[in-house]
Amino acid sequence: MVQIKKAPGADQTGDLNRFEGCRILIIEAPYYENISKELAAGAIAEIEAQGATFERIVVPGALEIPQALVAAVAAGRFDEGMAEYDGVVALGCVIRGETSHYDIVVNNANHWLMEVAIAQAIPVGNAILTVDTEAQALARAQGGRDGKGGDAARACFALIDAARRFQGEEQ
Repeated sequence: MVQIKKAPGADQTGDLNRFEGCRILIIEAPYYENISKELAAGAIAEIEAQGATFERIVVPGALEIPQALVAAVAAGRFDEGMAEYDGVVALGCVIRGETSHYDIVVNNANHWLMEVAIAQAIPVGNAILTVDTEAQALARAQGGRDGKGGDAARACFALIDAARRFQGEEQ
């Protein structure tokens, strides 16, 4: 039997007000609307359960997610001392097709999302699903807080917690 240990700050049953006052930017690509709806439901449920708030923006597809993050950075939404957002949850889905377009989208969306997150020190929880079939995507997206949307929100909170610890603001 395998036991999975959740990251610090990611406990679903812990202090539900630990992240009160945090504001999360959800960047959602609803190219596959039914999958996106499930991912968003899980992310939002987790964000609210942790006592945080969110703003949700929608972009056409997974390739536009990093571009939206760059736009938020350029607008000063993550500037130190007056940050509007504490972290980001990226939601989307890329399903393999018959062409190499899948590889281009998957590689670039994830690479540039992480490139911006690392360069700007932004906590990002990534739920851009990369799957072979819609059935696989739905299986990962469904489950509310236990689905991949909830996982991405918990990852974002774990990174916020890590940043707090490194900055000496451990709670």
